[in-house]
Formats: sequence, structure tokens, C-alpha cells
Amino acid sequence: GLGREPDILRRMAAGEALGTLLRPSQSPLAARKQWLAVQLQVRGRLHLDAGAVRALRTDGKSLLPVGVTAVEGKFNRGDLVACLDPGGVELARGLVNYDTEQTLLLIGKTTRRIEAVLGHMDDPELIHRDHLVLL
Repeated sequence: GLGREPDILRRMAAGEALGTLLRPSQSPLAARKQWLAVQLQVRGRLHLDAGAVRALRTDGKSLLPVGVTAVEGKFNRGDLVACLDPGGVELARGLVNYDTEQTLLLIGKTTRRIEAVLGHMDDPELIHRDHLVLL
């Protein structure tokens, strides 16, 4: 094919019409968030207070442990969890940075307390905003 022809990249860069150019329909981050929303199985649920809901929905922030009021399910680091508002309505999904046991210990704690509570801090947030999709 064309990939084996000498100078193929130079010719393409010069504007010669060779092959087919495929462009993504959305940014990689948008595609990743769509994948998070519909392709993975939810392993747990995090119940959030009103401040955390506002931080996610209005301010576009990451989810910090201080805004979590309860934890349901059994999940590992990197699993998909649902985020529920105080009324129990799912508002977001994201990849969690701590497992169930660690998250239970971190409920309501500020970020600066993570290391004191767990003895280490892998990440300053429970879910980074790049790994979170609002529904």
C-alpha cells in the first residue's frame, strides 16, 4: 500500500492527495467521557452533599472526599462509580482513585487529611474531572 512508498509523508505534507484522511468526530476527551457514560459497568455509588454537587455541576471541579456523605457497593481503584445528589439522583459517573475501604475512611475528609488517614496519598481527589462525566 501507500505506506510502503518512499517519501509518502513528504508528498502528503506537500498537499498531494494520497489515500483517505479520517478526522475524529469529537475531541479525545469528549470521546472518553462518552465511553465512560455508557460503556462501563457501574461498580459503586458515592452520595454527595450539595457543595460537591455544585462543584461538579457548576464549577467543573474534581470530586474531593470532603463532599462525599456515603458509599455503596464494592469497587477497586479505577472502577466506574455513580455520583448521586442528596436526593439520590445520579448526576455523574467517574473512575474512582481509591477502593471501597479507602473511600469509606475518607468520607467527609479534606484532601490534606488523605495521607494522615490512609498513610499515603495516591491522588488528591476521589475522581479527577478528566475522568468524570456529568449526565
